[in-house]
Amino acid sequence: MKKFLYITDQDEYTDHSFIGPLFKKYLRKYYEVDVVYFSDFKTDTQFKDERFVIPSINKNDVLGELERYGVDVNSYSYVVIRNTGSILKTILKVKDKYNFKIGYRFSFPKKRAKVEFASKATFLSKFTSKLETFSETQLINKCDLFMPSSQKLHETYFSDVNIKSFIIPPAIDPEVLHDNIQHTGEEKRFFFCGALDKIREFNIVLEAFANTKGNFTLMLATEEEDYAKKLIAQYPSLRLGENVKFFVATTKKELLALIAQADIGVSILPDISLFNTSTPVKVLNYYSSAVPSIMTANADTLNIFTDDFDAWFCKFDVDSITQKLETIISLSKDEVSEVGIKGQKRLLDIRNNKSIARNMHKVFESIK
Repeated sequence: MKKFLYITDQDEYTDHSFIGPLFKKYLRKYYEVDVVYFSDFKTDTQFKDERFVIPSINKNDVLGELERYGVDVNSYSYVVIRNTGSILKTILKVKDKYNFKIGYRFSFPKKRAKVEFASKATFLSKFTSKLETFSETQLINKCDLFMPSSQKLHETYFSDVNIKSFIIPPAIDPEVLHDNIQHTGEEKRFFFCGALDKIREFNIVLEAFANTKGNFTLMLATEEEDYAKKLIAQYPSLRLGENVKFFVATTKKELLALIAQADIGVSILPDISLFNTSTPVKVLNYYSSAVPSIMTANADTLNIFTDDFDAWFCKFDVDSITQKLETIISLSKDEVSEVGIKGQKRLLDIRNNKSIARNMHKVFESIK
């Protein structure tokens, strides 16, 4: 069986809902897969829990560090780097020493978009971002395969990448599904999970909830709890411990169990390139528990879901969000549940990690 090396940009303790199912479970049907993570605290490379953990200080000499650990790097047929141009650059420099093909995985343009849309972004910072993109594009064009999260991301940020590409979108794991727990309360439970920062403008979402008439609870699971509480304090109708509650999920399993207790997932985001290039991972997590999502429409989500059938779309403004929330609250629990079941089926049909791994294998084997 051929060997496949996936070099992440992740910390060793990351509970990454994408890397695990796709690369460590389903791709292993076709390849012997090794995954590299990094540590800011370790001083020596380790093989731990079926993955390599390399000290972050050696991040720009991954192959050399693996060889010092005793790994036959030349035994790999394919090496894929995730999101980190500096690592890609160092590997391209030594490519001629080895026989493997190189892929570059680009998942989310967070750094670029923050610079592009931050209100205080300077001309210099924007120029620097464009220069970095140009440099990274040149590196990617020296690879054998480009693996963006969506065609829209490819077009928006890397339109000048001209090598063979294979889209790897966020997807659902068909073997990790949770039944939606039908709670006995009369309220509609909305669930939001994930990061909160100024660019997400979560205050708009909270204001819409504050204006919403009807019986609901907003469940929040975020590392930015203090920031969220400051925002919530601006809206007297949102009461902590009553119609707004915080929850903690430290693993993917705990997160899915929490989501299963909700009725509707929340993924309402500003209309900017950062959020319009792919489907948010939280949406996939919601539908893993057959919990339907209210979301903003973009090119990717519009290709998957249909409004008022297997999801709910709304524009990113207070009035639109409020109107859609009240429409959802007016539905029966069975009607809401049916939307989630339809959405989960849709994703299992077109966006599941098992089929993506199968197609990825075909693409890699077609590289000459």
